Amino acid sequence: MLERYAHYHALDIDSPAERILRISFNKPETLNSLDKDGHRELTYIWRDIDDDENVSAVILTGKGRAFSAGGDFGMIEEMIEDSKTLMRTWKEAKDLVYNIINCSKPIVSAINGAAVGAGLVAGLLADISIAGKSARIVDGHTRLGVAAGDSAVINWPLLCGMAKAKYHLLLCEPMDGEEAERLGMVSLCVEDDELQDRALKIAERLRDSAPAATRWTKYALNNWYRMAGPSFDASTALEMLGFTTSEAVEGVAAHREKRKPDFDQDCPL
Repeated sequence: MLERYAHYHALDIDSPAERILRISFNKPETLNSLDKDGHRELTYIWRDIDDDENVSAVILTGKGRAFSAGGDFGMIEEMIEDSKTLMRTWKEAKDLVYNIINCSKPIVSAINGAAVGAGLVAGLLADISIAGKSARIVDGHTRLGVAAGDSAVINWPLLCGMAKAKYHLLLCEPMDGEEAERLGMVSLCVEDDELQDRALKIAERLRDSAPAATRWTKYALNNWYRMAGPSFDASTALEMLGFTTSEAVEGVAAHREKRKPDFDQDCPL
């Protein structure tokens, strides 16, 4: 089964049980941040999984003390400086969300530690999302100086409601695993040392369920996300537009220098 995924190098791929594929972010020295290769692989692996008749369920997790710390600063700075990189990233950002939504195989995420950016996108779009108590979920787009794109507009209001979505997205307010479960952002919250075992047990139950019934139920439920497609497309376009502004330059500099950003308040909008 794993031969099909031999060309994936930024992601760690294994099979913890029969017909279950596990994808692990495996760059623990940078809290599993994603460079451009990792971002591309995470975007398109779901098409391979959808076509793989040997896979009945998927687990997504991170190795070490983090799930995924989002895109690395090298990738972000390249987006600011190079329009072709920006356009490619915009396409990948859209494809990532729709590829996960359209993947017929049930996906379980095991969210451990920090969860940000594209990794968080996949983690929250999983069909069953499980967070460890110490998980730290945050969407930091506005602090970076860009609109909340990724998947926030397509799923956060549906998961936790518009009022809470605006609170967390506008203020970049983090939440731990217990708060995420309380708000409905994740399916379950468990003790950190139980996270991987629980994810595997749930993946095994999904693997052994009626495949057509399970996949058709997923397809029908994900129509709620598809209906939000136009809003999502607008959000990703506005996010990418933000990378062409001085706000993104200041946001990245503030992150680099570990300080509060000082945004120019003279905004014509």
